[in-house]
Amino acid sequence: MLTFKKSKLAVLLVFTLVAMVAVIGCGKSENAADKTGSNKPSGTVKVAGSTSVQPLVDDLADKFMEKNPDITVSVQGGGSSAGVESANQGTAQIGTSSRNLKDEEKGYGLTETVIAKDGIAVIVNSANQADNLTLEQVKNIFNGEVKDWSEVGGKKGAITVVVREEGSGTRGAFEEIVLKGGKFIANAVVQNSTGAIKTAVSNDPNAIGFISAGSVDSNVKALKVDDITPSETTILDGSYKISRPFLFLTKGEPDTATKAFIDFVLGEEGQKIVSEKYVKVK
Repeated sequence: MLTFKKSKLAVLLVFTLVAMVAVIGCGKSENAADKTGSNKPSGTVKVAGSTSVQPLVDDLADKFMEKNPDITVSVQGGGSSAGVESANQGTAQIGTSSRNLKDEEKGYGLTETVIAKDGIAVIVNSANQADNLTLEQVKNIFNGEVKDWSEVGGKKGAITVVVREEGSGTRGAFEEIVLKGGKFIANAVVQNSTGAIKTAVSNDPNAIGFISAGSVDSNVKALKVDDITPSETTILDGSYKISRPFLFLTKGEPDTATKAFIDFVLGEEGQKIVSEKYVKVK
């Protein structure tokens, strides 16, 4: 009888040990899964600013979210000045700018990350006979010193100057590079987006405007400036003079989701997307 009780007790002990090992094993597996899950970035990244940078960031965000479904990247425009303020005030995790920071903005303590380079194309109506202007001629057209196409070798006709609104990074960069501190002609037609500039120029045979080189399509014609066509090679080597950076602006240490997005943009896949329309920097 005693032998039976000992055997029964031994069996019970074996079952108990097996059950404990199973529980511990499950617990370790669950903890490992939890740990893996907790290391996977999640959250929302708000990006706001330059309307020139916006289409590129839209494309980058779409591809990034395919690979990171737990992160939502929200992209908004508003202009480069709005992007700088959004980053500075913390209303967006990333501000975007298509111009260098102004002196008064450099004191905000923002981190500048160049994600691409872009040329600013001087565009005219597809029917316009002009193909090439000097940088000085471009300057004099936009400041109003030259008012007729016949003054720069074109067919007679009053020039319609089309420009971006105040606060636009494209406008700011154009003013800095081309006008060199000067002012646009007072009666210039003001448009608030790249698309609106293209539409205005495509509808007016005598119009001239400026947009991101990456946004040029068959509806308008990009002019050579000083015999140089805006292209990846000429923008990167600096021979095309009207060019600017595309910037991500952050303040302080970015959170995990924001850092993941920035790393993607600067990585091989992100820079491949950049290179489809702009000049990659990595």
